[in-house]
Amino acid sequence: MAETKHLLVLTRDRANAAFRQRIEPYLDALAARGIRAEVVELAATWWARRGQLRRAREFDGVLLHRKTLTRWDAWALDGTRRLIYDFDDAVMYQARKPDQPHASRLRRFQRTVQLADLVLAGSPALVEHATAAGARHVEPVPTGLDVRRFPPKTDYAVRGPLRLVWIGSASTLKQLDVLRPTLEAIGRAMPDAVLRVVADAGLAVTGLRIEHVPWSLEAEGRLLGECDIGIAPLPDTPYTRGKCGFKVLQYMASGLPVIASPVGVNADYARPDESGLHARTTAEWVAAVQRLAGDAALRERLGRAGRARVEAEFDFAVLAPRVVDRIASVLA
Repeated sequence: MAETKHLLVLTRDRANAAFRQRIEPYLDALAARGIRAEVVELAATWWARRGQLRRAREFDGVLLHRKTLTRWDAWALDGTRRLIYDFDDAVMYQARKPDQPHASRLRRFQRTVQLADLVLAGSPALVEHATAAGARHVEPVPTGLDVRRFPPKTDYAVRGPLRLVWIGSASTLKQLDVLRPTLEAIGRAMPDAVLRVVADAGLAVTGLRIEHVPWSLEAEGRLLGECDIGIAPLPDTPYTRGKCGFKVLQYMASGLPVIASPVGVNADYARPDESGLHARTTAEWVAAVQRLAGDAALRERLGRAGRARVEAEFDFAVLAPRVVDRIASVLA
């Protein structure tokens, strides 16, 4: 019988969506491979973290989720047998300054990936960031989901107003603010259209009816499936190119056709005339909405193709063997 390995998983917040999407789904699969994981939420202050990090020496390896290491964090981890770093965002940038890396964030990121035996990056752009920062071994691992939680759409007839949908959080709602003139234009072109915003904050748009629905983990699949078109606007910046396209995957899992800004992985996930449409300008957004609104067969074809791709490539059950293999190879 293979020797049991012990893995210390360090994260800022176990309840955070990123942990729920990138780490938690694989804990049972790791256990099934003889890798027992202990999850620890890192303290905010270095002195409190010091003891948590020093414990790493008692384990066969450490999986560090998202947090980058200060010089003192790295000192406290000295002696760790193996370090794995997982990240799904351009952590070297500040969201409010998306065009240039933040100097201290970049230093911490470089320090972290250079110390890591393995870096798991959520998108091709993040793979490039880690490689450029001096990582020795980087593997792409997309952010996945449990397709069972998203009942696929089966009826593509529009009953009542055409319902667009955007899902996200208060922190990412600014992506829709950037699109405000475009949303107003959509409202003028299609007076009966409705935009459902599934989030923990609201939005007001002149000329377009907004349906605000609070997000919940239990209801998100149903809330998406009740809609007709998923939208994923994104400004094109060095920061946003590292995004992992999770909302696009949620739409696709629900069987919705997607209109997306062709930025980062969104350009690949919402493939034009395969699982979605691309739009950059206001005119392109309005034309894309009108095209899908007037063609139920197209909505169905794109929606079903998107669902099939998510099942084949992004379901946790598909990703788990790959993730566990990578981690097990480092701990061997």
